[in-house]
Amino acid sequence: MSLSYNRVIAAGNLTREPEVKFINEKALCNFGMALNSTYKDKSGEKKEDTTFIDVEAWGKTAELIGQYLTKGSQCLIEGRLKLDTWTDAKNGDKRSKLKVVADSVQFIG
Repeated sequence: MSLSYNRVIAAGNLTREPEVKFINEKALCNFGMALNSTYKDKSGEKKEDTTFIDVEAWGKTAELIGQYLTKGSQCLIEGRLKLDTWTDAKNGDKRSKLKVVADSVQFIG
């Protein structure tokens, strides 16, 4: 039996201005998010860790993100992981990047 479940829920701040473009009359928005978490190390000292992710959204969701969110805005996204792969044109190396394709975005704040 093969089980597969690909869902992501994340809340954080935009790290750059959303970039909206249209492909075949459908909106595509790309933006980055910073996700912060805190924890205590072995000595009990409070530490902070930040994870940076790339996000893409399509359609009406993409248009609304471009219209209402800016760098620093808080939002909650729900979506799925997607691995993009390509060959580097300069040296022929294979490259890959993991990103989140957002199905829904909630504006916070």
